[in-house]
Amino acid sequence: MVKTKVIVDVSDAKASNDPGDLLTTYSLGSCIGVCLYDSPTHIGGMLHYQLPDSKMDPERAQQKPFMFADTGMKLLLGKLLSMGANKKRMQIKIAGGAEMNTGPKGFNIGKRNYLAIRKLLWKNGMFIGAEDIGGHSPRTVYMNIADGSVTIKANGVEREL
Repeated sequence: MVKTKVIVDVSDAKASNDPGDLLTTYSLGSCIGVCLYDSPTHIGGMLHYQLPDSKMDPERAQQKPFMFADTGMKLLLGKLLSMGANKKRMQIKIAGGAEMNTGPKGFNIGKRNYLAIRKLLWKNGMFIGAEDIGGHSPRTVYMNIADGSVTIKANGVEREL
């Protein structure tokens, strides 16, 4: 089956229940890509956020809620639930949180992004099933809506998460 690539940009999220869709996000450095999938309904979504907390810049969070872990997850989760997904059945896979050599030093954005999503999910009674976090390389993430499988590509190597 030929897949339709649905691009999830930086500070963006997409949701789908079309088995022909392949949610795709590129260049996850210190950003985190969150993949949520409910098997029985074949409803899935992906968030690509840059920063851990909307309180850092409330004005920007109003304009670009998917830029932040908290506001982005709230919106994506709401969308998935409105499509018929069940929060208790969600499979969660995340990738990113790299320590990149670009950008300001000492802020540990990748690590802070990772801790933010773990805390958010925990507060929602949701837990990460698989992850590819840290390191120094950017990643591309593909999520197949037909079965919820997630593939990571980093340093030219693709692998199932």
